Amino acid sequence: MPDLHLVDATYELFRAWFGAPPRRAPDGREVGATRGVAYSLAYMLREEGATHVGCATDHVVRSFRNDLYAGYKTDEGVPEELLAQFALVEDVMRAMGFVVWPMIEFEADDGLATAAHKLGDRAERVLLCTVDKDLAQCVRGERVVMVDRRRKQTLDEAAVKEKFGVTPGSIPDFLALVGDTADGYPGITGFGKKTAATVLAAFGSIEDIPADAALWPRGVRGAAGLAATLRDRRDEALLYKRLATLRHDAPIPESFDELLWRGPRPELTRLTSELGFPDLCDRLPHSPAP
Repeated sequence: MPDLHLVDATYELFRAWFGAPPRRAPDGREVGATRGVAYSLAYMLREEGATHVGCATDHVVRSFRNDLYAGYKTDEGVPEELLAQFALVEDVMRAMGFVVWPMIEFEADDGLATAAHKLGDRAERVLLCTVDKDLAQCVRGERVVMVDRRRKQTLDEAAVKEKFGVTPGSIPDFLALVGDTADGYPGITGFGKKTAATVLAAFGSIEDIPADAALWPRGVRGAAGLAATLRDRRDEALLYKRLATLRHDAPIPESFDELLWRGPRPELTRLTSELGFPDLCDRLPHSPAP
């Protein structure tokens, strides 16, 4: 069975924005981040052996989570020239022949989680191409893993446990307690990474953490105060957990077989010429995977 590559294209776009050189199209538009993503995905096909690929994007930054929590991340502070490339990179990836899932109500992470859940049984391995810690909750053994393509590092279930101190199933609880500044929620006062990991390693989930600190693992510093804080703010903690929990019902209509890369679309030549990087066509494999 082939591997399934699930690409967090929003992460790739931000990575290229900060890491790739600026590039102006002939019409003056900034397209450097889009070019960086396109070249990276061409390399994934040509050098990393990807055959079945799905790319999820945040078509807009806001999602259903903004309706749950007013402080959740928005596009505030994102440079206009980067925002303008959100739709552009989708067009380029489609022209390259990739299946693209532009998320509107959901987030790209939900798209990847849904695809892994829905299509993963058909694959030898599911490679979640992202460094977003939210996706760690989707890791399963050595078969569903996270891949940092830049550092060439793979995070399987054992590595998730080593990095965070909890199993993948407890990642939403862990993030709820410690907070996630990138997503805009603060966590619960007093719970650092070590404390959260210790408590969750013992009980698994926020719902199962006892209100009585005497039942907590020995050695948790300030356990009585933390237990009282969690009692008072349990509803808040559960809201943060809901924010951190990825959905498995995002709109992913394609079958596994439809994710097979069959070569670029005819419009790629015209589009890359308009954008000023026509050599992208030469960087793609000359023939699609068998």
